[in-house]
Amino acid sequence: MASLTVSVFAPQAAKDLGVSPAAIGIYASLTYVGAMLGSLIAGGFILRYGAIRFTQMVMIVSGIGLALCTGAHWGWFVASALIFGLGYGPTTPASSYILSQNTSARSWSLLFSIKQTGVPLGGALAGLIVPWLLIYYDWREVTIAMVVAIGVGVLLIQPIRKRFDAQTITSQPLVSGNVIAPLRLIFSRPDLRLLAIASFCFSATQQSFVYFLVTYLEIGLGWTTQAAGTGLTILGLSAVFGRIGWGALADKLGKSLQILGALAVTMALTIFCAAMFDASWPKWLVLLVCGVFGATGASWNGIYIAQITRSVAPEQVGHATGGALFVTFAGVMITPPLFGLLIATTGGFSIPLSMLGLLSMGVGAKLLLRK
Repeated sequence: MASLTVSVFAPQAAKDLGVSPAAIGIYASLTYVGAMLGSLIAGGFILRYGAIRFTQMVMIVSGIGLALCTGAHWGWFVASALIFGLGYGPTTPASSYILSQNTSARSWSLLFSIKQTGVPLGGALAGLIVPWLLIYYDWREVTIAMVVAIGVGVLLIQPIRKRFDAQTITSQPLVSGNVIAPLRLIFSRPDLRLLAIASFCFSATQQSFVYFLVTYLEIGLGWTTQAAGTGLTILGLSAVFGRIGWGALADKLGKSLQILGALAVTMALTIFCAAMFDASWPKWLVLLVCGVFGATGASWNGIYIAQITRSVAPEQVGHATGGALFVTFAGVMITPPLFGLLIATTGGFSIPLSMLGLLSMGVGAKLLLRK
């Protein structure tokens, strides 16, 4: 929710800071620069301090980073994005490590997908709550409220720390040998390399669409912030059900790569529809497209992480997911600013969205043909 709150108040913040709303792509990109670094070092911290303690640590870092965006200059936004991302990136390796140690591998696609519903649920809450808060409060006040919520979250998970952090390795190096090792592991194996590259394309498409959705509906279609936020909420709620459903199907069929391929193709078709949006489209149809995208284009994450996890030894889970997410986050780092640049260059959203659709279609075909 915190990560998408900025995308919701982007039009208002852009006016105050004197920048284009498309600059939200730069904020998203810098967030994932921090997330890439954070994901690489996660493995060592998890083994040394425990996944719960490490999660608390990075939540605090994220809260500090988010608070910085309340500064009155774009430079504070830049610092905010980098520090927030440093805390945001390691959360998935930490939670993946907990699941891999305490659940059966036979149900990992479903369980990891359930775990990943926190992401679209957060997006749905951002789209539902933040636009209405902006009616009564300044975007800076909304940001501080989100920082407080993160702090409450840190306290809420303290009671379960003793249970899940029972086994730690106090002599585990934190950084030495743990930065390059995750990438070496991912790129040394063809199966992991394919998954990582596919996730680059998935994340590039998903995050570009999600981050710019509210701005697209406001500026491109003339919707109010509250109506545009509804689109983000529907997308997030659809992703919750999509992730659980596709995760269960992947466990039942044992065809994770083929399911990921089918999701990519459907994602592409949905993006092509979104590229044709204009003010004449009825709102219910636009919201339907948002829902279909959520159920497909934002529902691949749990299956992907589960497949990475089951492909490595238990002690390698932190490193493997960290290395894989480095590539995943690279897609988010590189694409949104390019997407924003294309919007400014072409004068609209149609061409940038169509290019994202072609990217998804290509990776979907590759996965479907994989034996």
